[in-house]
Amino acid sequence: MEARILFVAPFAGLAKLAEEVVAERFADSSHLIKVVKGDLQECIAIVKQAVEDGVEVIVSRGGTASLIKKNVNIPTVHIQVTVMDVLRALRQSTEYPEKIGIAGFENVIYGCEDLATLLGITFVEIALKNENEAPEKIAAAVENGVELIVGDAISTKLAARIGVQGALIQSGKEAIYKAINEAALIAHIRREEQEKAELLGTVIDTSAEGIIATDTNERITIFNPMAEKIFQVSHLEAIGNQLQTVIPQLSLAGNDDSSEKIADVQRIGDKTLTIKYNQIKVKGEIIGSIYNFQNVSQLQQLEQNVRKKLHAKGLVARIKMADIVGSSPVCNALKRKATKYALTQSTILITGESGTGKEMLVQSIHNVSTRADGPFVAVNCAALPENLLESELFGYAEGAFTGAKKGGRQGLFELAHGGTLFLDEIGEMPLTLQSRLLRVLQEKAVMHLGGDTVIPVDVRIVAATNQNLAKLIEEKNFRQDLYYRLNILRIHMPTLHERIEDIPLLAKEMIKKMKHINGKVTGIHLEAREYLKQRSWPGNIRQLANTIERAMLLSSGPIISKQDMIEAYDEEGESVGEGSREKGEMKDSLALVEHEILLRVLREEEYNYNRAAARLGIHRTTLWRKLNAKAAKR
Repeated sequence: MEARILFVAPFAGLAKLAEEVVAERFADSSHLIKVVKGDLQECIAIVKQAVEDGVEVIVSRGGTASLIKKNVNIPTVHIQVTVMDVLRALRQSTEYPEKIGIAGFENVIYGCEDLATLLGITFVEIALKNENEAPEKIAAAVENGVELIVGDAISTKLAARIGVQGALIQSGKEAIYKAINEAALIAHIRREEQEKAELLGTVIDTSAEGIIATDTNERITIFNPMAEKIFQVSHLEAIGNQLQTVIPQLSLAGNDDSSEKIADVQRIGDKTLTIKYNQIKVKGEIIGSIYNFQNVSQLQQLEQNVRKKLHAKGLVARIKMADIVGSSPVCNALKRKATKYALTQSTILITGESGTGKEMLVQSIHNVSTRADGPFVAVNCAALPENLLESELFGYAEGAFTGAKKGGRQGLFELAHGGTLFLDEIGEMPLTLQSRLLRVLQEKAVMHLGGDTVIPVDVRIVAATNQNLAKLIEEKNFRQDLYYRLNILRIHMPTLHERIEDIPLLAKEMIKKMKHINGKVTGIHLEAREYLKQRSWPGNIRQLANTIERAMLLSSGPIISKQDMIEAYDEEGESVGEGSREKGEMKDSLALVEHEILLRVLREEEYNYNRAAARLGIHRTTLWRKLNAKAAKR
């Protein structure tokens, strides 16, 4: 590390003494203190080079110190001359003449009148403000009878030139120590201040906000890079000029001495900016102002980036319109209507029985829409208690209720900003929350529970229900005004019975997706497909998927037979013919069917658990656990 303190000695004796003090009292930090000899002009070049090398504080004495202070912009510590230093200088003369001149700068002659009184001699003060006036003043003092010049190096050299005795005031070790110690303290404080200034400068320069500071006369003192970018003005043009001159479009109404904080939105040029204004005060006195500017479009982009990260964490619609299986007229009509509605921004209400694939359709609508790159957020209004559903939807402020997360939490409306919010089972939403939902739909803004800030949101709402909302309105369980807000565009999901011709395609697609259940199954027999088309499906597509899954477990060959399908369907508790059985009268439970299949495969693989597990697509431990769990229940 380079030296931080430079000790400039006007004469060799002082340099030697300073080196001794550094060795004796500053041994641990001696590498930070450099001692050089130099007087007047000869020292300036040395000092300037030292400043370039990183020196932070200069220590010197008398005229040399004053000259250095004028030529560099870093702190210069003067070695204070003490009465003891003057006495030591007087001892160089055996006799005291009638008049003794004390020559030097203020730090040399200050306090000498007390010494004159004590010694009973006359001191003539030769006060110097700069080295240029020294020759004239010393010569004038000699003409007035001064026979001895006591002073610093400059004064004694000049006295020698005009033939007058000079006594050099040499600083003692205590004065040198005090000066170096003070310099070390200044260097430390200066370093801390520089670090703070650099930290503050970095914060200002790298801020995503435009920052402008002004003095009490509204002259710009800070104009950061983001302000340059926003206003297309260089800081070199801005600093020192009036704010109103640099940015004439800026309205400063309201930021008078009585206004400490102001927030506003203004259109400046082609940008819409949020503006915050604060006064800068030191001990209650206003010393200036600071303005923060943010480009609204950049804020939206930043917000969108956050949304994309949330999107990447799972807030994403994975189903596309092409994934909806079916070619029946009713299915094709459904997809055409959904595609047209998707291209609008209007709210959509989807009705239909449970298991008809409402969420799949909602995800595909999102992926067709202009919001496809935004988040897709789904919530089941029937799955959460009222208080939890409220906090999930609208978010909450810190301290809103016992157990509230520190800092609060965003609601699903905020998470869905720029995308789609799917409200499933909307008919189950409590009336109190229905009124809050209506307000959000009307105002396109939310407020956290326990909060007082309105947060704008850009969300496309898609709601779904398997209930008769008109009947719920009659029963006073659903708000009529909310119903009309939701029922702008409506899609009714057909039952599986209404799209019988799609069943073979659905079954084929399901077998493909559930290949992990039984890798041997590759298809379904024509008779089995026809059988499926003849059955009733009160559980719709979900029931069909369950039946296909059981059939795959039951099938011993690559093709699911009609008999496999009969057994699988019968597990639903439905009869093969026209009648039906009660669920409690099912001949076997799914667990029993699964157990039988596991045993059968294990026998076929000669009780080799590894081969049997591999064939079933499960882990060996899982196969062992399932078989033993069943045995334990017997």
